[in-house]
Amino acid sequence: MTRLAFVSHADCGLHDTGWNHPEHVGRLRAVTRALRSDPELFMRIEHVTPRHATEEELALAHDAGYVARVRDVSAAGGGRFDADTVVSEGSWAAASAGAGSVLDAIDMAVDGRAMRSFCAVRPPGHHALRATGMGFCLFGNIAVGAHYARQRHGLGRVLIVDWDVHHGNGTQALVEHDPDVRFVSMHQWPWYPGTGAAEDRGPHGSVWNVPMAAALPPARYAEALLRAVDEATRAWVPDLVLLSAGFDCLRGDPLGGFTLELEHVDALTRALVERADAWCAGRLVSSLEGGYAPDRVGEAVVVHMNALG
Repeated sequence: MTRLAFVSHADCGLHDTGWNHPEHVGRLRAVTRALRSDPELFMRIEHVTPRHATEEELALAHDAGYVARVRDVSAAGGGRFDADTVVSEGSWAAASAGAGSVLDAIDMAVDGRAMRSFCAVRPPGHHALRATGMGFCLFGNIAVGAHYARQRHGLGRVLIVDWDVHHGNGTQALVEHDPDVRFVSMHQWPWYPGTGAAEDRGPHGSVWNVPMAAALPPARYAEALLRAVDEATRAWVPDLVLLSAGFDCLRGDPLGGFTLELEHVDALTRALVERADAWCAGRLVSSLEGGYAPDRVGEAVVVHMNALG
């Protein structure tokens, strides 16, 4: 059985957005409760407390001045980068721990300690741009991870898959100039943040955007995502798979209109695991993005982790 890691740092709970904000600390608490409700899974997985990403590591994807700005605004007691994107006193510790979770998971995948991991992090990352945060996100955890895997571990090719209901505009912007990183995003269209048109393939044709209408039969979404993944990897074999696991793709999420159920999370996860096994010895790192019905997110994480390993 593949060694499976659950990577989470208590500092991710220090990012204080307020209970009225959709992205609040109750999301991670729900994940922990759900894992404890499945004792077999809870005992089987490796529980890893990760390091904090350094400023130099964050600058693999972000402008160094912006990284310092997040640190300084947090140290000064907090502020906002836009109407939705909060910085609190604890946000620097949380955001650097979130990115560090992905980096440690990549280290474990490369050296064989845990071929697959799920990173329970907040704030999420896939809207963060090179020099600003947006859409609840401060640092592009998955994008930082892709550059880290390429530059620090020397991996030749990295595939990023994003099934969050919102387009991963930040991830795309942070990786699209590297032709050896391919990005597949399935997302609701039209919807926030208004990017991710199908014809937007990036400067190297390394982007596969899959815009989808709301309220379709769930199988339509799953089929479209896997079709795009297969197109992106035709005659191109990745050395690592990174997954932006946004569970706001599930039916009933307050910030999305997709209709996926837990069975589709299971099927999509198993399909990506099967492909990763064929491509890259099973190396797959998944990181939490959206999902704003906390109990539903917890249930989805349990299903997702069982399917990962």
